[in-house]
Amino acid sequence: MPKDSSIKHILLIGSGPIVIGQACEFDYSGTQASRSLREEGIKVTLINSNPATIMTDPVTADNVYLLPLEKKSIIKILQEHPDIDCVLPTVGGQTALNLAIDCEKAGIWKKFGVRMIGVDIDAIDTAENREKFKALLEKIGVGVCKGATATSFLQGKEIAQEIGFPLIIRASYTLGGAGGAFVEKAEDFEKALSAGLQASPVHEVLIEQSILGWKEYELEVMRDNIGNMIVICSIENFDPMGVHTGDSITVAPALTLPDTVYQRMRNYAITMMNSIGNFAGGCNVQFAVSPDNSEIIGIEINPRVSRSSALASKATGYPIAKVAAKLAIGYNLDELTNSITGTTSAFFEPSIDYVIVKIPRWNFDKFKGSDKRLGLSMKAVGEVMGIGRNFQEALQKACQSLEIKRNGLGADGKELRDQEKILYSLANPSWNRLFHVYDAFKLGISFRTIQDLTKIDKWFLKQIEELVHIEAEIEKYEIDDIPLELMELAKRKGYADRQIAHLLGCLESEVFNKRYEEMGIKRVYKLVDTCAAEFEAKTPYYYSTFGEENEAIPSDKKKVVVLGSGPNRVGQGIEFDYSCVHGVLAAKECGYETIMINCNPETVSTDPDVSDRLYFEPVFWEHIYEIILSEKPVGVIVQLGGQTALKLAEKLDKYGIPIIGTSYEALDLAEDRGRFSTLLKENEVPYPEFGTIHNTDEALELCKTIGFPLLVRPSYVLGGQGMKIVINEKELEEHVVNVLRDIPNNEILLDHFLEGAIEAEADAICDGENVYIIGIMQHIEPAGIHSGDSYAVLPPYNLGDYVMRQIETYTKKIALALRTVGLINIQFAIKNDKVYVIEANPRASRTVPFICKAYREPYVNYATKVMLGEKKVTDFNFKPYKSGYAIKEPVFSFHKFPNVNKELGPEMKSTGEAIYFIEDLMDDYFLKIYSERNLYLSR
Repeated sequence: MPKDSSIKHILLIGSGPIVIGQACEFDYSGTQASRSLREEGIKVTLINSNPATIMTDPVTADNVYLLPLEKKSIIKILQEHPDIDCVLPTVGGQTALNLAIDCEKAGIWKKFGVRMIGVDIDAIDTAENREKFKALLEKIGVGVCKGATATSFLQGKEIAQEIGFPLIIRASYTLGGAGGAFVEKAEDFEKALSAGLQASPVHEVLIEQSILGWKEYELEVMRDNIGNMIVICSIENFDPMGVHTGDSITVAPALTLPDTVYQRMRNYAITMMNSIGNFAGGCNVQFAVSPDNSEIIGIEINPRVSRSSALASKATGYPIAKVAAKLAIGYNLDELTNSITGTTSAFFEPSIDYVIVKIPRWNFDKFKGSDKRLGLSMKAVGEVMGIGRNFQEALQKACQSLEIKRNGLGADGKELRDQEKILYSLANPSWNRLFHVYDAFKLGISFRTIQDLTKIDKWFLKQIEELVHIEAEIEKYEIDDIPLELMELAKRKGYADRQIAHLLGCLESEVFNKRYEEMGIKRVYKLVDTCAAEFEAKTPYYYSTFGEENEAIPSDKKKVVVLGSGPNRVGQGIEFDYSCVHGVLAAKECGYETIMINCNPETVSTDPDVSDRLYFEPVFWEHIYEIILSEKPVGVIVQLGGQTALKLAEKLDKYGIPIIGTSYEALDLAEDRGRFSTLLKENEVPYPEFGTIHNTDEALELCKTIGFPLLVRPSYVLGGQGMKIVINEKELEEHVVNVLRDIPNNEILLDHFLEGAIEAEADAICDGENVYIIGIMQHIEPAGIHSGDSYAVLPPYNLGDYVMRQIETYTKKIALALRTVGLINIQFAIKNDKVYVIEANPRASRTVPFICKAYREPYVNYATKVMLGEKKVTDFNFKPYKSGYAIKEPVFSFHKFPNVNKELGPEMKSTGEAIYFIEDLMDDYFLKIYSERNLYLSR
């Protein structure tokens, strides 16, 4: 049926701040859904408290409310917009769904005449209620684990006694597997049961037999109003049952699944969807399959857009959230067009002729003392996706995307050679088990032992074993005599030039010259087209491979490359993706063809509709360089993609590739703590007394001059990595040794730490001649807590005119001294009314999106036009600042790491942020957080 023409105005509920278990994949879904609805002429109002995302930008919706996700905020919106007739809660993750259900129970939707669309509450209840879900599967003939639901401690103990150990505990209505546990022994049960009951908002857990080690699969399915269904994508978990899907390496399409088993699974998924209710939209169905493929068990069903929906969308090119939004307003699948081809129906199942590998990104280094083992509760903070013509190529590309100082899987000299540690790692999965599987093969541990300990499918293990054999073959040669066939094989298997150089004992540049110039082994680019090249694709969405027809024919337009920020992690999150998207949109407005390079499947920047050309590739030198050689852009924008993009500026400069905006020399000067402090001295800008050191002897000598306490800061790091306050020589020596172990040959800055100082920061746009300060923020916590972990107030709440003039003067001085063209962020410490400069970052900072949202100005758009040389700062009519204050509230995910201290210091730990507006400083919210400003300060 056609769309429901009675729907004029829809409320979209977002997912709130980024936390582990619910990240920016829902902002991608929400953004897509909003654009999809507006295409239909429907007005969209959305609520989300996250200022860092493009979803809460005016370009996304007609009205944006940056309010807490709670019932009173919904009531406020409905009072201000009485014409809202529907609410779509299925694209904002569990947070949006829970809020919508709370409003339903409170009678809010009924009171304001608002209809919920795209969701069936009964279906959600059946899917989330473990007992109901289990009963349904038994009724329709889908296999289930033996188990029962407990709502009390006593009940739980009785169930466990009946089932026997090992068993699994799953908490109802929680996010990212929170409250779940595997229990091997009876003595561990009571603690796990108590944790599960407390984690569940309804204090209910499912206790069932353990199927640890079984194979795990997901099907991403679409269903319309009349029951048409298509499978968008089959996803196979590389890691077997026992590791949360968000922490699992996943592969699409499923590669080790016999067709007979797949057909049974497909039929089960359709039966399950038909049985839980009559809803239209995306649905994720999870299954466990016994190692011998004889038994299938239904694990979970999510009748809404899920974490896997973003991955499946990017993997296939099929825009799940976009289609789900159209189904929610009445369309059926056969009435919609596939947006990638522009001609085929959305009712066709995508067909892919490549392999996708997703690898999660963890940040255990930020949570000292955390349990690094992976289990039922998700711990990853982000993810990357690699696309290749075979599994090995996709796997290597995903490893190259992670930014964990590895050049791929193996062949980088960082192998673990301790047999005991390897065997422990194989049996106890953590963030680096994949690398240890490779190490085990290289060390000669038997295939059987590796398979017994990991329970990873033999086919995947054989693929990794083959890589070890290929490397052994390459090592027999030198750069001058390596055969063309072997070089070609290595590249087809995804090996980076850097890895091959390691095996041959030469330089990366020598390998590049040999294979690219002499052998003619060059990347070609293939389209992601949803139809395995059966129909022409209209959306230019590419990945690289070797040896086939090149489908990315460059245009002769003037073009610019925007480097993305790679995987989300603590210290570099979705706020940089926001800046990248705005950079692309601004360059388009200036008449440039825009090229986006990024490898993060969760984000809006990797939506094929955003840039003119999307290259879904690792933000890794070799991949970027070959795209640039092919496309020949006028330059590359590096200052929007965080530290990831910035780190590539040196290589770009070395190879003579123009950097758009601030020069590499200025970027490097700001990163080099010693040179930057010298620049401050020359410009008569105060800074804490400092010195640079390279070893412990220099550190112990320098501390006598500067005096304790000292802030120890490595150069060229992100999110305060390796920063620490030390108070004596013993602590200083220990920390310098640790830094140099983790970051060899790093120049380290020792600053005299200004104890009790106030911190503030300023963001500005500079065109090399003029400077405009877009915002000054004052931190609520004292100096010593990383700016990303501090509550911060815009504008400052108690800095006098004298201090403010110093901040403004020094911001302008530094921006001009660095010859900044674009954005710059400067951080200050204020003590006894004297302003000291701590650091400057001539790039988009973490706070830029926050300031854009608070002041409702598209500053990144302006800054990009300045970078491109299309505008001067004086060309813009900046709006006067509005009254009141905006507070940046850091959000943490400590609940995922119960053994970790919640203390805060110079190294960042927050995973996301929210924005909160107040009219004056007597607001209860401000008074509370101000009174707690010293609560978590630690070294």
